[in-house]
Amino acid sequence: FISLSLQASEGVTFIGPDTHAIQAMGDKIESKLLAKNAKVNTIPGFDGVVKDADEAVRIAREIGYPVMIKASAGGGGKGMRIAWDDEETREGFRFSSQEAASSFGDDRLLIEKFIDNPRHIEIQVCIIIINNYKHGNALWLNERECSIQRRNQKVVEEAPSTFLDPETRRAMGEQAVALAKAVKYSSAGTVEFLVDSSKNFYFLEMNTRLQVEHPVTECITGLDLVQEMIRVAKGYPLRHKQADIPINGWAIECRVYAEDPYKSFGLPSIGKLSQYQEPLHVPSVRVDSGIQQGSDISIYYDPMISKLITYGSNRAEALKRMEEALDNYVIRGVAHNISLLREVIIHPHFVQGDISTKFLPEVYPDGFKGHKLTDLERRELLATAASLYVAEQLRSQKFLGTPRIPVAQSKRSTWDLSVRLGDGIYPVAVSKDGSSFSVEVDGMKLNVTSKWNLASPLLSVTIDGTQRTIQRLSRNASGDTSIQFLGTV
Repeated sequence: FISLSLQASEGVTFIGPDTHAIQAMGDKIESKLLAKNAKVNTIPGFDGVVKDADEAVRIAREIGYPVMIKASAGGGGKGMRIAWDDEETREGFRFSSQEAASSFGDDRLLIEKFIDNPRHIEIQVCIIIINNYKHGNALWLNERECSIQRRNQKVVEEAPSTFLDPETRRAMGEQAVALAKAVKYSSAGTVEFLVDSSKNFYFLEMNTRLQVEHPVTECITGLDLVQEMIRVAKGYPLRHKQADIPINGWAIECRVYAEDPYKSFGLPSIGKLSQYQEPLHVPSVRVDSGIQQGSDISIYYDPMISKLITYGSNRAEALKRMEEALDNYVIRGVAHNISLLREVIIHPHFVQGDISTKFLPEVYPDGFKGHKLTDLERRELLATAASLYVAEQLRSQKFLGTPRIPVAQSKRSTWDLSVRLGDGIYPVAVSKDGSSFSVEVDGMKLNVTSKWNLASPLLSVTIDGTQRTIQRLSRNASGDTSIQFLGTV
């Protein structure tokens, strides 16, 4: 805040809201009071600072369990605990205070009613206020659904939401703008809400910045939010009216992290990106990243690798493109969460829009264990691996289409292989006929046809008439041979 004041005194314009708005909305206690005064729906709770554990228990009993204990200066899921009884309230007060002091240098806490099985839906706003007068238009740019979370941090976002109807969307948008006006907000920002199963919505917090998930809003509205922020900072009026803001198509964003998804749905991983290839060849894909092959993922920064965004004319199309994009994203050298992301977007509950902020612990009560192969997928994976291995062996014998050693070679056409998959080793018999392979797995025969493109790392494979696109055989950081197929490695 001091630097912002110095910039202003030197005639430098900060692209974003002023210090008043940042401070007011950055404090959960003050922001909740401002929201109430602006007639914004708020979660029932205690608006003051909780002094000690005894007072926390008294307040929790008055509100009624369950309650949420939250750090006033918190963010990113830090300093938050759910309490279902007095003992958990005392324990939550102690741990939240310690975490808040460590993370934010501010141990103040508030307590509010915990909304069970909520959706996390937020409204993007863009507003300009000059000399206390509205200049141009205050806009709400539709919603984003951010309910897929782990440890209160977002993992998958989409726009629009499958849950909102036009009336609820409009009510949320109007309340979001009312709050922005009340705090004299001048820039792009986001007002976050919790929405229950009856579509009652409650103010959660306001983020006074451009958020990670802003690309999905850009996809469905056609607005460049960064450009709008620059124009607002310059003092230009907004060029659009509320009636001009569309919902065109559907957009999905997956946060790709350097995390091990098998540990608490994602604990950070560090290392060097020995191989890195973004799936930009897939249509309607956007990748926002700040790394490249050879980059180091260290302990000093957030483990996010990129934001992967897909767009479609409808949700099914956007999801199908996301599935393809995740399948063709190559990351080697660090653990990553692509396997978890892929399982989420194809899960029947997610596809149907039946989600809440409890999605991950409810769907995976024992933690994420990875994709469980069906018998058909296992046979296809073994057949593909064996066919690729034989094809690679045959290709290695030639140079520019000519045998490396100009001597007669035996024409081998059958191979008996052992393929390791997970903890098992499977016998696979391969026979070659022209450009096709006949592969026998578990007593069943599959016909595999592959098409090599030397300019691309992708391989088109047809198995019994069904076409797949997979990654070629590659060497990972440890030198082990692996292939990527159906999102699994």
